[in-house]
Amino acid sequence: MTYITSCGIESVLTLPWPEGRSVLDAQAVLLKGPRDLDVAPLSLAAPGPADLVIDIRHSGISTGTEKLFWSGDMPPFPGMGYPLVPGYEAVGEVVEAGLLTGFKPGEWVFVPGANCFEDAFGLFGGASSRVVTDSERVTRIDHGLGAEGALLALAATARHAMAGLNKALPDLIVGHGVLGRLLARLTIAAGGPPPVVWEIDPSRMAGAEGYRVVHPEKDSRRDYGSIYDASGRGDLLNDLVGRIEKGGEVVLAGFYSEPLSFAFPPAFMKEARFRVAAEWTRDDLIATRALVESGTLSLDGLITHRAQASQAPAAYETAFTDPTCLKMMMTWEH
Repeated sequence: MTYITSCGIESVLTLPWPEGRSVLDAQAVLLKGPRDLDVAPLSLAAPGPADLVIDIRHSGISTGTEKLFWSGDMPPFPGMGYPLVPGYEAVGEVVEAGLLTGFKPGEWVFVPGANCFEDAFGLFGGASSRVVTDSERVTRIDHGLGAEGALLALAATARHAMAGLNKALPDLIVGHGVLGRLLARLTIAAGGPPPVVWEIDPSRMAGAEGYRVVHPEKDSRRDYGSIYDASGRGDLLNDLVGRIEKGGEVVLAGFYSEPLSFAFPPAFMKEARFRVAAEWTRDDLIATRALVESGTLSLDGLITHRAQASQAPAAYETAFTDPTCLKMMMTWEH
């Protein structure tokens, strides 16, 4: 197998191991069951000519989908199961590049996870000191972004909810977490009027950049054209329907573990429209990267907590239970 190695020399490696046998290992966050999480050594699948070997430098913790796996509340999901390696917000350095990849060692990349672990599900798979992944999955980024580069997944998620035909910019955003802040920043970057953002937690009221954050009880408006819910709270649906204008839209931009329902008569009277925002695409990621690297979209102030990867159990606990934690970022030592 021919590889470009981290020393920059092209070489031909004669593989002494059987096809499919692991030749790499890593330290990874391993979620063995609900609330049963630790850092453990795992073997990685052997890379192919279209693969990259990446040393992860930083990985973020998602308080949406990952929290549901951690708590055991995630509904049945394709590819899920325990034990699993979480993490789909990661950045790292290419240390080996297959000749078919077009990459070279030393390049800094965003990694949306990997499925390269022999003894664990890799539904996400980015919370690991090292990963092997198809080069088509990763995206080159500026090394200067550092840990903030891992936020591209959430920024691309926000962009996907807003961009495209027949999509209106939000007038109201529910939730001032990381996703809500990115939705607000993207709205302003797109030239839209500053949205109103609802938040009920006093610790999350601060940090607005060019828009207002208010408690829902202090907002009397009932004529919003487009409301984006970034809270993940399905029980708010009826309240949101009552806040739109006739023909207005409610966009479900969070992740909801329980079935959603709403009272039909108020939605009927408002001729309400509902839209579900799916996960980001590669086009969203590329467009978002351009916005960040041009300075149009700022990722500043979104990482509030940091921890070494060896402290993963405490870091995940904090990320999921401390309301002051917008984004927990873990650093992997090499």
